[in-house]
Amino acid sequence: MATVAEKIHEFLNEIAVDGVEERVVEYVIREVNNGRKLSDALADPYVKNRLSEERLVKVLENPEVLSALEVQIAESFKTQEFGLLD
Repeated sequence: MATVAEKIHEFLNEIAVDGVEERVVEYVIREVNNGRKLSDALADPYVKNRLSEERLVKVLENPEVLSALEVQIAESFKTQEFGLLD
């Protein structure tokens, strides 16, 4: 059974990780909105050094990230540039 101190430490750690996750979400959205591919933004050291693969999945499930990606996909269809030859 966890002590009160262990529970408090776990809670504070979770808050810190959530803050990092929020900053990564903001970064990824900004990069995608600036025209970068999602895969390129996710490969950045800023993202890789801050989140585990498990936490990265949560970022990809974020509605704001999905919305930014939808905008990028719609723009690709308008311009007929799908980045297949990059």
